[in-house]
This record gives sequence, structure tokens and C-alpha cells, in this order.
Amino acid sequence: MAVKILSVDDEVDLELLLTQYFRRKIRKGEYEFLFAHNGLEALQIMLQHPDVEIILSDINMPEMDGLTLLARINEMRNPAIRVIMVSAYGDMDNIRQAMNNGAFDFATKPIDLEDLERTIEKAVEQLEFVHSAQKDRKELKDIHSDLSVAREIQQAILPHNFDLTGIKLDSGCASAYQLAASMEAAKDVGGDFYDFFAVDPTHLGFVMADVSGKGVPAAIFMAVSRTLIKATGMRGITSSECMATVNDMLADESVNSMFVTVFYGIINLETGEIDYTNAGHNPPYIIHGNGQVEEIPAMGNIVLGAFEGMEFRSGKTTLDKGDAIYLFTDGVTEAENPSNEQYGEENLVRLLSKNATSASEEIIQSVTSDVHKFAGEAPQSDDITQLAIRRL
Repeated sequence: MAVKILSVDDEVDLELLLTQYFRRKIRKGEYEFLFAHNGLEALQIMLQHPDVEIILSDINMPEMDGLTLLARINEMRNPAIRVIMVSAYGDMDNIRQAMNNGAFDFATKPIDLEDLERTIEKAVEQLEFVHSAQKDRKELKDIHSDLSVAREIQQAILPHNFDLTGIKLDSGCASAYQLAASMEAAKDVGGDFYDFFAVDPTHLGFVMADVSGKGVPAAIFMAVSRTLIKATGMRGITSSECMATVNDMLADESVNSMFVTVFYGIINLETGEIDYTNAGHNPPYIIHGNGQVEEIPAMGNIVLGAFEGMEFRSGKTTLDKGDAIYLFTDGVTEAENPSNEQYGEENLVRLLSKNATSASEEIIQSVTSDVHKFAGEAPQSDDITQLAIRRL
């Protein structure tokens, strides 16, 4: 079977150079080359070709640079990938950073193709050893290994520092909000994730999502989905434009008909106004300071990754001072007790109302505790994922 090599470089001449130099190995079926022109394109190709094993990545590229791509690849925790970084001769600071961040090796431009060939051969030798070890491990502990890798991927990409003044937001705006989140994985790891990021100094993007399926495929799809949403959202476009763009990228490269439900909101930290798009996800709630709990209208959009070319309707709501917004996945409301009864929206709304003035972290802790109390000895069948933002 051919070793799949993904070249990521915005210089199109490199494609011809590589295919010409390695033409004999390509004809013999030893190597297969794929090409991308920036980090985002590379992630899409990796989604379509999960068996890519060697990545040749330039460092300086538009959309997403090589160091960021390396970080996203590291988040996937796939031991069967080797990344070779390519940069201009003398760019030792970036090369050193890449090597410190886990790159396998590097090459400098203009590329010495004979040296690159030796580097690729060395990577192939290491990969053969990895595959052999993986085969032995698979025979010994297939199911447990799969779940362990998936859980590691899932936990690795989730942000755990909820101090909004620590990201690129105006400190005065950020200090007026309080954020907390949690993800409690079930035994059969799914693809839940939450995220938040600065769109600009006065706008915060926040995400709650649930990928279809279980195990490593769901975890990888989750990692790619999270990266695409964040990278696209940080361009400063509207929530509906972001969802439409990410949907097309996921649908174009989706494997095994996987999809993801997403709620993506952008809050104006100065006014509290939220521009949101719900792509088939559980509607969040606004918790008003007087105890009233208001469901945010769902807008009737489809999930991401199912069909290309879909339009997404957005909505507007406002988080007034003293209010909180609470997002969750169906692991909360569909938690079952030993009698197979579900926790449900009614119990959730009742509890949120009791926590009308609670801190964000206390809201999440209260829901988690109540769900577990309701479930009793029944096993947890799905991830329980939550995010709360309170305007102080």
C-alpha cells in the first residue's frame, strides 16, 4: 500500500517538482502525493484521507500557517503521522519552535530533494515500527485502546482556562462576563465539544456541539470541526456565514456520513447582543435574574456536514446585566434513571430557575449533581457537556 504524503505549501511549483522527482516511486505505488495550499485545506484533506501519514508543511502560508497546522495535528494525538516542516534557509526561530512542538524533521528552501527523500525514507521506517506496535496493541487491547485514544483527543482540544481576560479581548469588556464549562465523558466516548474565542476585542465567539457516532472517528471529526469553526469564526464574519462555510467544508470531506450539531453565538461584550445560528442543536436557555428561563428559538437549520450549499438562518437575542446563557448537549436531558425515564427539559428548566443568580460554575455544578442524582445507579450513556456565560 502506498504511503500517503500530504504537501502543504502555497507555492504551486512545488507540486510539479515533487511529482517529477518521485515519479518512479509514484508509478510503483510506493508513494501517493496529495497537495494543499494552506493549513485549512490540509485539515480538509486529512478528513477525506485519514490514512495520510507524512505531512510536508511550509511554515509561512495564508489562512493557517504551518505552526498552527502542527498544533492542530498534535491535538489529534495520532502516533502514525510524521510532520516535516519546510521553511526558508535561516528561519531558525520558526524551525526551532516547530521541532520543540513535535515536528519529525525539517527541510530548508530551496529544497534539496535528495535530502528530502532520505528524510521521508527515515519517516517511513519509523511509521512501519509504529504500525507493527499498533497491530500488536490492537490484538491485545483493541476496544480499550480505541476509547482511550478518543478520550485523549476529546479532552486535549477543550479549553480549560475560563478567564476571559486571558484571551485577546478588551479587559474592561471581558471582566464584565463570567464563563464556565465542563465535559463529562461517557464510557463510550462520543464527540461533544465546547469552545470559546475572541473574534475581536469586543466580541466573543462561543460554541456547543455534538458529533454523530462514537470512538476515534467521532473524536477526529470533532477535532477537525472545532478547528474549522474557530478558524472561520475568527475572520469576523456573521454566525450564519460561519456555519454555511464550515458546513460546505465538512460536507465536501465527510467520511461515513458523519455530521455535527452546533450552536454558535457571537456576543457583543459592550451591549450583550448575541448573533447566533443553531445548526440542529439543542436550543440553549437564557436565565433571567428574576428566575424566568427563556428558550432561544432554534431557527430550523440543518446539522453541519450533511449537505453542501445549505443556507443557515441566524437569530438575535440579548444578554442583559444579571442574565446568563446556558448551553448543553443531549447527554443532560436524555440522561436516564434505572426505570429508563429521561431527565428531560422540565427538570432542567426548573433547576436553572433556582440558579437564576448563581455563578456560571455553580450553575454547571448544580445541573451535573442533579442529573447524577436523577440517574442513580444507571450507567451514563452519553457525554454530559455544558457551557454557561453570565453577564455581571
